[in-house]
Amino acid sequence: MFGSKRGVIAIGVLVAGASLLLSGCASSSSLGGGSTPTAKTSVVVGSANFSENVILADIYGQALAANGFKVTYRLNIGARAAYIPALEKGEVNLIPEYSGSILDFLNKSATANSPADVKAALDKALPKGLTALTPSTAADSDSLNVTPAFAAANHLTSIADLKNLKSFTLAANPEFQTRPDGIKGLESVYGLNNIKFKSISDGGGPATLKALLDNTVQVADIYSTTPSIAANKLVTLTDPKSLFASQEVVPIVSTSKVNAKLTDVLNKVSAKLTTADLQELNNEVSGTTKTDPATAAKNWLSKAALF
Repeated sequence: MFGSKRGVIAIGVLVAGASLLLSGCASSSSLGGGSTPTAKTSVVVGSANFSENVILADIYGQALAANGFKVTYRLNIGARAAYIPALEKGEVNLIPEYSGSILDFLNKSATANSPADVKAALDKALPKGLTALTPSTAADSDSLNVTPAFAAANHLTSIADLKNLKSFTLAANPEFQTRPDGIKGLESVYGLNNIKFKSISDGGGPATLKALLDNTVQVADIYSTTPSIAANKLVTLTDPKSLFASQEVVPIVSTSKVNAKLTDVLNKVSAKLTTADLQELNNEVSGTTKTDPATAAKNWLSKAALF
Protein backbone atom coordinates (compact mmCIF):
# COMPACT_ATOMS: atom_id res chain seq x y z
CA MET A 1 0.00 0.00 0.00
CA PHE A 2 1.61 3.18 -1.15
CA GLY A 3 1.21 6.92 -0.78
CA SER A 4 -1.46 9.06 -2.46
CA LYS A 5 -3.18 12.38 -2.01
CA ARG A 6 -5.46 10.93 0.65
CA GLY A 7 -2.43 9.74 2.61
CA VAL A 8 -1.76 13.39 3.36
CA ILE A 9 -4.80 13.42 5.63
CA ALA A 10 -3.10 10.97 7.96
CA ILE A 11 -0.24 13.34 8.70
CA GLY A 12 -2.14 16.62 8.77
CA VAL A 13 -2.12 19.21 11.50
CA LEU A 14 -2.80 17.12 14.58
CA VAL A 15 -3.28 19.83 17.17
CA ALA A 16 -5.56 21.82 14.92
CA GLY A 17 -7.48 18.67 14.06
CA ALA A 18 -8.00 17.77 17.70
CA SER A 19 -9.26 21.23 18.56
CA LEU A 20 -11.56 21.30 15.55
CA LEU A 21 -13.20 18.15 16.84
CA LEU A 22 -14.62 20.21 19.66
CA SER A 23 -15.04 23.55 17.92
CA GLY A 24 -15.70 22.48 14.29
CA CYS A 25 -18.92 23.01 12.40
CA ALA A 26 -21.77 21.38 14.35
CA SER A 27 -25.33 21.57 13.12
CA SER A 28 -28.56 19.61 13.09
CA SER A 29 -30.16 18.80 9.78
CA SER A 30 -33.69 20.00 9.19
CA LEU A 31 -34.41 17.15 6.78
CA GLY A 32 -36.23 13.97 7.67
CA GLY A 33 -38.97 12.92 10.05
CA GLY A 34 -39.91 14.55 13.31
CA SER A 35 -39.75 11.49 15.55
CA THR A 36 -37.79 11.59 18.80
CA PRO A 37 -34.24 10.40 18.10
CA THR A 38 -32.94 7.23 19.70
CA ALA A 39 -29.43 5.86 20.09
CA LYS A 40 -29.88 4.08 16.76
CA THR A 41 -31.31 7.05 14.84
CA SER A 42 -29.02 9.84 16.09
CA VAL A 43 -25.89 10.05 13.94
CA VAL A 44 -22.96 12.48 14.13
CA VAL A 45 -21.42 12.86 10.68
CA GLY A 46 -17.85 14.11 10.46
CA SER A 47 -15.36 14.95 7.74
CA ALA A 48 -11.68 15.56 7.11
CA ASN A 49 -10.58 19.12 6.44
CA PHE A 50 -10.80 19.37 2.66
CA SER A 51 -13.68 20.33 0.41
CA GLU A 52 -14.40 17.02 -1.30
CA ASN A 53 -14.70 15.17 1.99
CA VAL A 54 -17.05 17.83 3.37
CA ILE A 55 -19.26 17.41 0.30
CA LEU A 56 -19.35 13.63 0.85
CA ALA A 57 -20.21 14.10 4.53
CA ASP A 58 -23.09 16.36 3.52
CA ILE A 59 -24.32 13.84 0.94
CA TYR A 60 -24.36 10.91 3.35
CA GLY A 61 -25.69 13.03 6.22
CA GLN A 62 -28.54 14.55 4.23
CA ALA A 63 -29.55 11.15 2.88
CA LEU A 64 -29.80 9.84 6.43
CA ALA A 65 -31.75 12.89 7.58
CA ALA A 66 -34.22 12.49 4.71
CA ASN A 67 -34.84 8.96 5.94
CA GLY A 68 -35.69 9.82 9.53
CA PHE A 69 -32.28 9.93 11.22
CA LYS A 70 -31.37 12.82 13.50
CA VAL A 71 -28.15 14.10 11.97
CA THR A 72 -25.61 16.50 13.39
CA TYR A 73 -22.30 17.44 11.81
CA ARG A 74 -18.65 17.81 12.92
CA LEU A 75 -17.04 18.99 9.71
CA ASN A 76 -13.41 19.89 8.94
CA ILE A 77 -12.10 17.89 11.87
CA GLY A 78 -8.62 17.58 10.40
CA ALA A 79 -6.34 14.59 10.02
CA ARG A 80 -7.04 10.88 10.53
CA ALA A 81 -4.97 11.02 13.70
CA ALA A 82 -7.72 13.27 15.08
CA TYR A 83 -10.90 11.80 13.67
CA ILE A 84 -10.21 8.07 13.92
CA PRO A 85 -9.94 8.31 17.74
CA ALA A 86 -13.12 10.40 17.69
CA LEU A 87 -14.85 7.61 15.79
CA GLU A 88 -13.56 5.03 18.27
CA LYS A 89 -14.88 7.10 21.20
CA GLY A 90 -18.28 7.59 19.58
CA GLU A 91 -17.88 11.36 19.36
CA VAL A 92 -18.39 10.98 15.62
CA ASN A 93 -20.37 8.11 14.09
CA LEU A 94 -19.72 8.36 10.35
CA ILE A 95 -16.80 9.56 8.23
CA PRO A 96 -16.56 9.20 4.43
CA GLU A 97 -13.18 7.62 3.75
CA TYR A 98 -10.98 6.44 0.89
CA SER A 99 -10.39 2.70 1.11
CA GLY A 100 -6.69 2.42 0.28
CA SER A 101 -5.60 5.43 2.29
CA ILE A 102 -7.47 4.48 5.46
CA LEU A 103 -6.08 0.94 5.14
CA ASP A 104 -2.57 2.34 4.84
CA PHE A 105 -3.15 4.50 7.94
CA LEU A 106 -4.35 1.51 9.96
CA ASN A 107 -1.86 -1.05 8.64
CA LYS A 108 1.43 0.28 7.31
CA SER A 109 2.45 -3.16 6.02
CA ALA A 110 -0.72 -3.69 3.95
CA THR A 111 -0.06 -4.63 0.33
CA ALA A 112 -3.61 -4.95 -1.04
CA ASN A 113 -4.31 -2.86 -4.14
CA SER A 114 -7.39 -4.14 -5.97
CA PRO A 115 -10.82 -2.94 -4.74
CA ALA A 116 -11.86 -6.34 -3.37
CA ASP A 117 -8.51 -7.00 -1.68
CA VAL A 118 -8.41 -3.52 -0.14
CA LYS A 119 -11.94 -3.90 1.27
CA ALA A 120 -11.14 -7.32 2.74
CA ALA A 121 -7.94 -6.01 4.34
CA LEU A 122 -9.74 -2.92 5.62
CA ASP A 123 -12.41 -5.01 7.33
CA LYS A 124 -9.64 -6.80 9.25
CA ALA A 125 -7.67 -3.63 10.05
CA LEU A 126 -10.49 -1.49 11.42
CA PRO A 127 -10.47 -1.00 15.21
CA LYS A 128 -13.15 -2.76 17.20
CA GLY A 129 -16.38 -0.82 17.10
CA LEU A 130 -15.98 0.49 13.54
CA THR A 131 -17.53 -0.93 10.38
CA ALA A 132 -16.79 -0.23 6.71
CA LEU A 133 -19.93 -0.34 4.60
CA THR A 134 -20.06 -1.20 0.90
CA PRO A 135 -17.63 1.03 -1.04
CA SER A 136 -18.71 3.22 -3.92
CA THR A 137 -17.15 2.91 -7.36
CA ALA A 138 -16.39 6.64 -6.98
CA ALA A 139 -12.69 6.93 -6.21
CA ASP A 140 -10.18 9.69 -5.60
CA SER A 141 -6.87 8.17 -6.63
CA ASP A 142 -3.78 8.68 -8.73
CA SER A 143 -4.66 8.41 -12.42
CA LEU A 144 -2.59 8.68 -15.56
CA ASN A 145 -4.13 10.94 -18.18
CA VAL A 146 -3.44 11.82 -21.82
CA THR A 147 -5.07 14.22 -24.26
CA PRO A 148 -7.78 12.85 -26.57
CA ALA A 149 -5.59 13.49 -29.60
CA PHE A 150 -2.62 11.63 -28.13
CA ALA A 151 -4.83 8.72 -27.08
CA ALA A 152 -6.37 8.44 -30.55
CA ALA A 153 -3.07 8.75 -32.40
CA ASN A 154 -1.42 6.04 -30.27
CA HIS A 155 -4.40 3.76 -29.56
CA LEU A 156 -4.17 4.29 -25.80
CA THR A 157 -6.83 3.08 -23.39
CA SER A 158 -4.78 1.54 -20.56
CA ILE A 159 -1.45 2.06 -18.84
CA ALA A 160 -0.26 -1.16 -20.47
CA ASP A 161 -0.64 0.46 -23.90
CA LEU A 162 2.14 2.94 -23.06
CA LYS A 163 4.62 0.13 -23.62
CA ASN A 164 4.04 0.48 -27.35
CA LEU A 165 5.44 4.03 -27.41
CA LYS A 166 9.08 4.61 -28.26
CA SER A 167 9.28 7.07 -25.37
CA PHE A 168 7.09 9.56 -23.52
CA THR A 169 7.40 12.16 -20.79
CA LEU A 170 5.31 11.78 -17.65
CA ALA A 171 4.58 14.67 -15.27
CA ALA A 172 3.88 14.12 -11.58
CA ASN A 173 4.85 15.32 -8.11
CA PRO A 174 8.57 14.85 -7.31
CA GLU A 175 7.98 11.84 -5.03
CA PHE A 176 6.42 9.92 -7.92
CA GLN A 177 9.93 9.26 -9.19
CA THR A 178 10.81 7.15 -6.15
CA ARG A 179 7.42 5.90 -4.94
CA PRO A 180 6.95 2.11 -5.27
CA ASP A 181 3.74 2.80 -7.19
CA GLY A 182 5.34 5.59 -9.25
CA ILE A 183 8.03 5.22 -11.90
CA LYS A 184 9.38 2.11 -10.18
CA GLY A 185 5.96 0.49 -10.24
CA LEU A 186 5.36 1.41 -13.87
CA GLU A 187 8.64 -0.30 -14.71
CA SER A 188 8.15 -3.43 -12.59
CA VAL A 189 4.38 -3.94 -12.96
CA TYR A 190 3.83 -2.76 -16.54
CA GLY A 191 7.34 -3.18 -17.97
CA LEU A 192 7.58 0.46 -19.02
CA ASN A 193 11.21 1.32 -19.65
CA ASN A 194 10.47 4.20 -22.01
CA ILE A 195 9.60 6.92 -19.48
CA LYS A 196 11.14 10.36 -19.17
CA PHE A 197 10.09 11.99 -15.91
CA LYS A 198 9.19 15.65 -15.38
CA SER A 199 8.72 16.82 -11.82
CA ILE A 200 5.91 19.36 -11.32
CA SER A 201 5.01 20.14 -7.73
CA ASP A 202 1.32 21.02 -7.99
CA GLY A 203 -0.49 17.74 -7.37
CA GLY A 204 -1.84 17.47 -10.90
CA GLY A 205 -2.93 21.10 -10.89
CA PRO A 206 -2.73 23.94 -13.44
CA ALA A 207 1.00 23.65 -14.23
CA THR A 208 0.69 19.91 -14.83
CA LEU A 209 -2.39 20.43 -16.99
CA LYS A 210 -0.67 23.13 -19.06
CA ALA A 211 2.35 20.89 -19.66
CA LEU A 212 0.02 18.12 -20.86
CA LEU A 213 -2.06 20.34 -23.12
CA ASP A 214 0.94 21.99 -24.77
CA ASN A 215 2.65 18.59 -25.25
CA THR A 216 5.61 19.38 -22.99
CA VAL A 217 4.62 16.06 -21.42
CA GLN A 218 2.43 13.35 -22.92
CA VAL A 219 1.18 11.69 -19.72
CA ALA A 220 0.19 13.33 -16.44
CA ASP A 221 -0.61 12.00 -12.98
CA ILE A 222 -3.81 13.84 -12.03
CA TYR A 223 -6.03 12.83 -9.12
CA SER A 224 -9.11 11.17 -10.52
CA THR A 225 -11.73 13.57 -9.10
CA THR A 226 -9.99 16.69 -10.44
CA PRO A 227 -12.50 18.74 -12.52
CA SER A 228 -9.92 19.50 -15.24
CA ILE A 229 -10.12 15.88 -16.45
CA ALA A 230 -13.70 16.26 -17.64
CA ALA A 231 -13.32 19.92 -18.59
CA ASN A 232 -10.53 19.07 -21.05
CA LYS A 233 -11.93 15.68 -22.08
CA LEU A 234 -8.75 13.98 -20.95
CA VAL A 235 -8.49 10.23 -21.37
CA THR A 236 -7.82 8.48 -18.07
CA LEU A 237 -5.86 5.31 -18.76
CA THR A 238 -7.22 2.23 -17.04
CA ASP A 239 -5.05 0.42 -14.50
CA PRO A 240 -5.80 -3.28 -15.14
CA LYS A 241 -2.97 -4.50 -12.90
CA SER A 242 -4.02 -2.28 -9.95
CA LEU A 243 -0.70 -0.47 -9.65
CA PHE A 244 -2.43 2.30 -7.78
CA ALA A 245 -4.20 1.14 -4.64
CA SER A 246 -7.98 1.36 -4.77
CA GLN A 247 -9.24 4.61 -3.24
CA GLU A 248 -12.98 4.01 -3.38
CA VAL A 249 -15.18 6.19 -1.22
CA VAL A 250 -16.37 4.13 1.74
CA PRO A 251 -18.42 5.17 4.79
CA ILE A 252 -16.76 4.22 8.08
CA VAL A 253 -19.48 3.93 10.72
CA SER A 254 -19.73 3.26 14.43
CA THR A 255 -20.81 -0.38 14.64
CA SER A 256 -23.29 0.55 17.37
CA LYS A 257 -25.17 2.68 14.84
CA VAL A 258 -25.30 0.06 12.10
CA ASN A 259 -28.74 -1.34 11.38
CA ALA A 260 -30.61 -2.45 8.28
CA LYS A 261 -32.12 0.98 7.57
CA LEU A 262 -28.87 2.94 7.95
CA THR A 263 -26.98 0.40 5.86
CA ASP A 264 -29.63 0.50 3.13
CA VAL A 265 -29.62 4.32 2.94
CA LEU A 266 -25.85 4.67 2.82
CA ASN A 267 -25.38 1.80 0.38
CA LYS A 268 -27.92 3.36 -2.00
CA VAL A 269 -25.93 6.61 -1.95
CA SER A 270 -22.65 4.80 -2.55
CA ALA A 271 -24.15 2.81 -5.42
CA LYS A 272 -25.21 6.01 -7.22
CA LEU A 273 -22.03 8.02 -6.65
CA THR A 274 -19.42 8.03 -9.43
CA THR A 275 -15.97 9.50 -9.93
CA ALA A 276 -17.46 11.79 -12.59
CA ASP A 277 -19.97 13.01 -9.99
CA LEU A 278 -17.11 13.94 -7.68
CA GLN A 279 -15.40 15.83 -10.49
CA GLU A 280 -18.59 17.83 -11.06
CA LEU A 281 -19.21 18.43 -7.36
CA ASN A 282 -15.63 19.59 -6.80
CA ASN A 283 -15.96 22.00 -9.71
CA GLU A 284 -19.29 23.28 -8.41
CA VAL A 285 -17.95 23.95 -4.91
CA SER A 286 -14.37 24.99 -5.65
CA GLY A 287 -14.78 26.42 -9.15
CA THR A 288 -16.22 29.73 -10.25
CA THR A 289 -19.74 29.19 -8.87
CA LYS A 290 -18.52 28.55 -5.29
CA THR A 291 -21.65 26.64 -4.34
CA ASP A 292 -22.00 25.81 -0.65
CA PRO A 293 -21.12 22.11 -0.07
CA ALA A 294 -24.45 21.41 1.63
CA THR A 295 -26.35 22.90 -1.30
CA ALA A 296 -24.27 20.97 -3.83
CA ALA A 297 -24.92 17.78 -1.85
CA LYS A 298 -28.66 18.43 -1.75
CA ASN A 299 -28.76 19.09 -5.50
CA TRP A 300 -26.85 15.87 -6.22
CA LEU A 301 -29.15 13.78 -4.01
CA SER A 302 -32.18 15.23 -5.77
CA LYS A 303 -30.68 14.59 -9.22
CA ALA A 304 -29.83 11.02 -8.17
CA ALA A 305 -33.46 10.52 -7.02
CA LEU A 306 -32.32 9.79 -3.45
CA PHE A 307 -34.62 12.37 -1.86
